[in-house]
Amino acid sequence: MEGQCAFCGLSNQVRICKNPDTGKGPQFCSTLLYPECIEKAAEEYQSEEMHTFAVNSAKNERSCYDCSVETAGLPKPVKCRIEETIDFCKSMDYKRIGLAFCGALHREAAVVAKIFRAHGLETVSVMCKVGGIDKAAIGIQEEEKLHPGRFEAMCNPIAQAEILNQADTDFNVVIGLCVGHDSLFLSHSKKMCTVLAVKDRLLGHNPLAAVYTNHSYYGFLNNGD
Repeated sequence: MEGQCAFCGLSNQVRICKNPDTGKGPQFCSTLLYPECIEKAAEEYQSEEMHTFAVNSAKNERSCYDCSVETAGLPKPVKCRIEETIDFCKSMDYKRIGLAFCGALHREAAVVAKIFRAHGLETVSVMCKVGGIDKAAIGIQEEEKLHPGRFEAMCNPIAQAEILNQADTDFNVVIGLCVGHDSLFLSHSKKMCTVLAVKDRLLGHNPLAAVYTNHSYYGFLNNGD
C-alpha cells in the first residue's frame, strides 16, 4: 500500500493530518503509512538551516491572510505570490536573488526584476538559451528541431544553475522553464529555490485552467488517449 493523499475523501474536520489526536485516515493515508519518514522529517527541521527556513515559511504563510475576515471558514487572502516571494526573501535576509527564466517570458522576467529591485532586492538573471549551444550538441536530430536545417539554441538549465551558483545568489526564482528543464535547474542549484511561474504555452502559463475545466472543455484528458 502506498500513500494516495490526492484521493482522500475525508473532510478537514476529521482528517488525521489536521486532527492528530482524534482524526482518522483511509488505508492509503500517508500519515498512517509513513511514520518513520515523518519522524525523520521532524528531526531534519531541527537543523539550524532547515529550522530557520521552515519557521519563516510558516510565518510568511500566516502573513498572506487577514484572519479577522473569514468566508466559509476560510481567512481572507491578502497577498499575491510575487508579494509572498518578496516578503519571504526579506524575512530570510536574502539580498541577491537569482532569476532563471524562459526566453518566452523575457518581458515578464524584466518586470519581475524591476519589482524585486524596487523592494530593495538585488537580482542576477539568466535566460534559458544562455551559451548559444545548438541542440545538436546533445544529440537532437534536425527533424526534431522546431526549424530543421537551422541553428537552434538548446535550453541550458544546468548552465543557468551553474551561473547563479557562481554568482552566489541567496535564493533562486524560476520563471517559466519547460517541464524537464525546470527539473534540471532545480537539481543543480546549490541554493534554495521557488517557482514564481510555470510555463503553459497553450493556456497563458496557467496550467490549472485545464484542471478547472476538466469537467467540460478539457474533459478529454480523462480518457487517457
